[in-house]
Amino acid sequence: MNSRKNQLLADLALVFVTAVWGATFVSVKEAITRVEPFYFLAIRFGIATLLMLLITNKRIVQTTRSTLWKGILIGLALFAGYSFQTFGLQYTTASNAGFITGLSVVIVPVTVTFIQKKPPGIISALGIISATVGLGLLTINATLTFNYGDLLVLFCAFSYALHILLVGKYSPDHDAFILATVQIGTVALASFVAALIKETAPTAEAFNAQVWRAILITAVFATALAFFVQTWTQKYTSPTHTAIIFTMEPVFAAIFAYFIGGESFTLRQGIGAVFILAGMLAAELGGHEKSNERIPEEAAENNLKT
Repeated sequence: MNSRKNQLLADLALVFVTAVWGATFVSVKEAITRVEPFYFLAIRFGIATLLMLLITNKRIVQTTRSTLWKGILIGLALFAGYSFQTFGLQYTTASNAGFITGLSVVIVPVTVTFIQKKPPGIISALGIISATVGLGLLTINATLTFNYGDLLVLFCAFSYALHILLVGKYSPDHDAFILATVQIGTVALASFVAALIKETAPTAEAFNAQVWRAILITAVFATALAFFVQTWTQKYTSPTHTAIIFTMEPVFAAIFAYFIGGESFTLRQGIGAVFILAGMLAAELGGHEKSNERIPEEAAENNLKT
């Protein structure tokens, strides 16, 4: 009973994280019109890293090589997701990218099934289907087409799925705060290198109050706090639960865009949101799956290499 309660609390914390990401979507969208994406990520994750290091103090120096290595692996998977999404958006629509990125809700349980030779329960499977249908209703428009950009975004979905799986694998055996700090630092460093190679450095005039507000809010709440909470909560909940809950991000993004950004929120989007919510509730009714989705360390590392 206690483990079930822990999982419920963990899932609620992940809903909070997803709401934070959805709430910051509008401000990030506006900020990257002035500062290019990789520079924005480098600054955002760099500030978050400094904040985490201030809190960890000497713990980061005393941590084991194993924890550092695992944190780097998780960070590289997360950076790969951001990179493929950034490049993919240059060739495809935001609606296509939103739906394809959300396919991690399918990729995660399929990967777990492939590794463990054990499919998810019926209720959880229905939750996955419901969340996927809802994601389609929420993000796909009538002009759906597939192109090179969609393939890149599909790689993004696999990268995000891998990130969820790696966090689920390593978080029970390592200090969650250190693991989060290292992965955030890895993304900051990789983003800075990518920015130097790919982008033009922003001028001082680009950093107006709106941009700094977006950077600071995302650095503190959508990065430092959010990724620590994800790393900590995945000790108590399954990768499948995490993936299903994360499909709520476009729901929160649409809601905040409606109230803050003045964008429209259609009946179709509302129905899609209901399907996603139903999928999340089905995952909760599916019972405690954490122990059943523990992925062997060798399998997790091999998936990263392929």
